[in-house]
Amino acid sequence: MKTILFIIQKEFKQIFRDKSMLQLIFILPILQLLILSNAATFDVKNIAITFVDNNQSRESRELISAFDASTYFNVTESYFSENKAIEEMQKGKTDIIVNIPVNFNRNLQKDKKGSISVNINAIDAATAGVENVYVTQIVSAYNKNIQIQSKYISENKEVEQNIMVIPSFWYNNTLNYKTFMVPGILVLLVTMLTLFLSSMNIVREKELGTLEQINVTPIKKYQFIIGKLFPFWVLGLVILTVGLIISKVVFNVPMLGNILLVYGFTSIYLLLILGFGLFISNHTETQQQAMFIAWFFMVIFILMSGLFTPIESMPKWAQNITLLNPIRYFVEFIRMVLLKGSGFVEVLNNLLIVFGFAVVVNGLAVWSYKKTN
Repeated sequence: MKTILFIIQKEFKQIFRDKSMLQLIFILPILQLLILSNAATFDVKNIAITFVDNNQSRESRELISAFDASTYFNVTESYFSENKAIEEMQKGKTDIIVNIPVNFNRNLQKDKKGSISVNINAIDAATAGVENVYVTQIVSAYNKNIQIQSKYISENKEVEQNIMVIPSFWYNNTLNYKTFMVPGILVLLVTMLTLFLSSMNIVREKELGTLEQINVTPIKKYQFIIGKLFPFWVLGLVILTVGLIISKVVFNVPMLGNILLVYGFTSIYLLLILGFGLFISNHTETQQQAMFIAWFFMVIFILMSGLFTPIESMPKWAQNITLLNPIRYFVEFIRMVLLKGSGFVEVLNNLLIVFGFAVVVNGLAVWSYKKTN
């Protein structure tokens, strides 16, 4: 036990002696959490929309005003030529072109129906789909108002609404996207930092030549591994603590569940990540190699974690691959506990899976570490 404590003490001294390492551990994660939580959003806002109003009537101006009143659209300069509007889209100055035909108001008054053409920049298919929904909703609301006004004028009485929908938003009643993103980004920061540091730790000893000296000492394999990885396990919990404080103070993320449950799950999860980092360091010779391999897996883990793309929207084969992704289970867990207030029973499945991964990965890591006496 004393041997392990001496190694741990030596590791902490080595970490705090390196000023650049301290910045990497404490300052960068805080900046990343603050920046990424504001930047990583799927909310589509400030959509530049251009109108080609060939009608110039009260009805067309009311339609334009409906878009102008929306917080999602920025109405740019209107044109009388569709070609001119297309040029603006090619320059990237507008995202949507709405062409209002000449007989728009006459068709509404005579035939009780009209048509407009909408051209959407669909380079980003996901954004274009959301923009199409926004346009459809505003046009539908405008169309409904026309119908109500028409019936009111013809019958001189108000139109009764038979069905009234009262939505109730659970777990995120303000519909703030940061409430959804911040816990997931915190998971990524904890994972990336502990994985990179642990994967480069033993490799650094190889580059300095001190690993060979340690291998010929009476230090046991398990003593060396525990002593090397324990400081990063502690740092992972420290980063989690700082991240939770920032999430609550800065982003006002609700924390409905048991915080001790979060720390318990994270403690097991960090064992898995540190074991994976140890496994990488055992099969690399330089810190650059370790960093490259760790980043290779992190990119796959991030994109297939369900943080940015819902797992349910992925192809079936991709959904099956995500079952091997540890970040997936941590992201699900922390959102369930913090945002839903889930208890131990609800997250037990995630806990058992991560615990199983931790046993397997650490077993492989310890087995692959070669120590010669």
